[in-house]
Amino acid sequence: MLKEWRRHRAVQRVKPGDGRPLKRFRWWQMLTRALFHLRLMNDDGRPTVYAVDVKHQNASEGYVTAHLYLDGRHHAQSKVPAVFPVQGGTVEVRTSGFGLKRCHYVTAEGAEHQLTPDPASAEGRRARFDRSHPALSRSVGLLSVIVLVIGLVLLLLQLAEQVTRAPEGVAQYVGTFTSPIDLSAWGNTVLAIATVAASTERALRLRYSWLLDGAVG
Repeated sequence: MLKEWRRHRAVQRVKPGDGRPLKRFRWWQMLTRALFHLRLMNDDGRPTVYAVDVKHQNASEGYVTAHLYLDGRHHAQSKVPAVFPVQGGTVEVRTSGFGLKRCHYVTAEGAEHQLTPDPASAEGRRARFDRSHPALSRSVGLLSVIVLVIGLVLLLLQLAEQVTRAPEGVAQYVGTFTSPIDLSAWGNTVLAIATVAASTERALRLRYSWLLDGAVG
């Protein structure tokens, strides 16, 4: 029931578009823009093409806006998380601190299909790399998970040490804890950069875990 209420609220946030044309994706927008496409067939056999355009730089304003285009024209817009009614279902868009974590077409029957990233976008280039080098792509994805697990473990160790060293806290009941791993400032910086890179790589594949990626964000 809570999920349906959130979907209903998201649909209510949708505003009509102004009909402006969809701009081409430029290479310098790879870090600031995501563009996905959805091709559906009408009952008469004619194709309908939807596009979801998200500009991440708007996050500095405290929110991100997703724009829906229909056959190349601005059809609707909404703050994310967004749920756009489309032919035969809805398009759901959700973001994280590293990019998109969901951009799916959900049919009226409940089936889900991820939209196709624009070939020029960072997500499209990552998808092409996956098709061209599937084994290497899986290795990169596994490496991202390993980096995030290491980052999460070290974060938990540091938090445990800080909590038990508090003057008045759990130390009087469980004793103090000293982390077996003590990273230097340089080491923490390298780890932070590695974990952000790992979560960004996962976002390019629309992968997200509240435990792994959420801890980094």
